[in-house]
Amino acid sequence: MNIQNCQQIKILVEGQGDTKQHAFASALGQIQKKIMQESEVILRIEPIDVDIVKAAQKNYTERFFFFFFPRKRTSYQVTLEVLVNVTTLLVEDVVFTQEQTADPDSIHIPVISKKI
Repeated sequence: MNIQNCQQIKILVEGQGDTKQHAFASALGQIQKKIMQESEVILRIEPIDVDIVKAAQKNYTERFFFFFFPRKRTSYQVTLEVLVNVTTLLVEDVVFTQEQTADPDSIHIPVISKKI
């Protein structure tokens, strides 16, 4: 009985950061979150292909109290389309056996007998 399912999914993810590496890491870190919203039990997520949809660099000047200590800052944003091979476990196809057991959280109170 095979309870695994393999499929390829295209996912669009976005990321931003102070460096190029942080922007890509932020985008690729969102892949698992997006796939977990769709599936229940995931065995493996394997990226196959990455396409860059948009890559932007924003430069601006930052100042303290609007006038003092100007410095140039850079921010990076990327949008990626990632083709992912996802292996999931089909939980609905698993057959469970039923067993009757005592309640594990119950408190056992011994029978108290009074002798008069």
